[in-house]
Amino acid sequence: MIGMSKVNKFLGSDIDIAQAVYPQHALHIDEVAKKASIPSDYIEHYGKYKAKVDYNYLAKSHDKKDGKLIVVTAINPTPAGEGKTTTTVGLSDGLAHIGKKVMVALREPSLGPVFGVKGGAAGGGWAQVIPMEDINLHFTGDFHAIGAANNLLAAMIDNHINHGNKLGIDSRKILWKRCIDMNDRQLRFITSGLGGKANGTPREDGFEITVASEVMAILCLAKDIDDLKERLGRIVVAYTYGKQSDGSEKPVRASDLNAQGAMAALLKDALKPNLVQTLEGTPAFIHGGPFANIAHGCNSVMATKFALKCADYVVTESGFGADLGAEKFLDIKCRLAGLKPSAAVIVATVRALKSHGGVPKADLEKENLAALEAGLPNLLRHVENITKVFKLPAVVAINAFPKDTKAELDLVESKCRELGVNVALSEVWAKGGEGGARLAEEVVRLCEQGNDFDYCYDVNLSVKEKIETIAKRIYRAESVNILPDALKQIAQIEKLGMDKIPICMAKTQYSFSDNPSLLGAPTGFTLTVRGVKLLAGAGFIVALTGEIMTMPGLSAIPSAEKIDVDNTGKISGLF
Repeated sequence: MIGMSKVNKFLGSDIDIAQAVYPQHALHIDEVAKKASIPSDYIEHYGKYKAKVDYNYLAKSHDKKDGKLIVVTAINPTPAGEGKTTTTVGLSDGLAHIGKKVMVALREPSLGPVFGVKGGAAGGGWAQVIPMEDINLHFTGDFHAIGAANNLLAAMIDNHINHGNKLGIDSRKILWKRCIDMNDRQLRFITSGLGGKANGTPREDGFEITVASEVMAILCLAKDIDDLKERLGRIVVAYTYGKQSDGSEKPVRASDLNAQGAMAALLKDALKPNLVQTLEGTPAFIHGGPFANIAHGCNSVMATKFALKCADYVVTESGFGADLGAEKFLDIKCRLAGLKPSAAVIVATVRALKSHGGVPKADLEKENLAALEAGLPNLLRHVENITKVFKLPAVVAINAFPKDTKAELDLVESKCRELGVNVALSEVWAKGGEGGARLAEEVVRLCEQGNDFDYCYDVNLSVKEKIETIAKRIYRAESVNILPDALKQIAQIEKLGMDKIPICMAKTQYSFSDNPSLLGAPTGFTLTVRGVKLLAGAGFIVALTGEIMTMPGLSAIPSAEKIDVDNTGKISGLF
């Protein structure tokens, strides 16, 4: 434990705790690599406490036995907070605390949420990854490389049109947007190419946040550099003016523009997983970061597969609630990468369950068993989905708050036991690995059971059938209404022969339904699909429900207003 005995475990802000450990008590990154059994020849240093790992090491390790894969998920998010990343990091430290060889694999934070409302994504309290400031701000430059590759492709599309448009690209049917890793609503819809012929062709355009780019999804699903190039080449960027013989629109791919080679060149270092450590010196891969409500919401396949060769237990996280992140982790990432999880952890707080039961945020610290019981169905449905639909052993981790009462905790435990699922109190925020030991022991027990892991749907079903299966099995929708535009888009995908791939539901994270205000465990609702989008490079189809923004905006008082740096370079205000 990296000299942690020298550190008094005070309770303060996340950044204060992180700065009490880093850098004076942190392991040199070479020591972290040694813990993970990664040879020094494959380590590329980014200073003393960060490194990238050469992806050629994965090819050299193919004979090594894989460790056990544990996915951490949660109930539907609420303003009360659930602490999923904190639990993920704390569980990994808890496994190390009980003597297991473990790694944690997380997504990289986007600058948009860091400067917005959500804050960073490095964990919290005494369950964090470090260097917290670097991880939340720029890190090793992966997101900048992804943005550059995305925008190179955008520039090549418009350049092709400007120089004669031999492919016949219809500028009204360009699908590819530019991107920036920032919440900036002003860029959602723009007009570009103004100023005369020398400055391009005028057209409507727009930006997405980098984590919504298909390039991000591709990087996270690519298994090596050749696979990366092939996926980049498959990206459908636009359609032409004419129709094909079967009446369908003719797609234009990145490969038609010969863009994939240069894009891959920009991404060659970004493809390498980033190695850091937890506050307690547990090795951590932090790599990739697609949003979970508009993409598949998981860290990279590369990092996960690396970790499985480096540790006996690998703890990873999927974004938002289990209806989004875990479903996509299991149905998309595990399916495409050939991964089989050993167990799942479903994170909840008593406060968040009372929020699902209708209690306003100001009253969440008061004991309220009636509201807790009213909110519990949200947790129980996620438990049932994981254990009955995906057939994975699971444990509920209650992320403890000081004002949780024994009666409330007992109620959660009794209701979960009715479904045959244990509950473990997680005190990792206050105690680090020691506070995650009980959860770790239960996870080890579950991993030894074996399981009959299955997917939610057969990938060879029609697009409509796959959407309906997710909506009814996971969300418990009564029916699905696919609007006419979406039906036309499905027909186009079918004509392209790209329909036998997974579905990625773009849906609000706050509810099982497509209505963010419908909390708890709603039934009897109709899920409306307003659009369907083919991400041919990533290898999945996005079904758009509700009002999902691919470029968020900042709040009235963004977190950016509180972030500062002093003349020594010490950053404050991050959380």
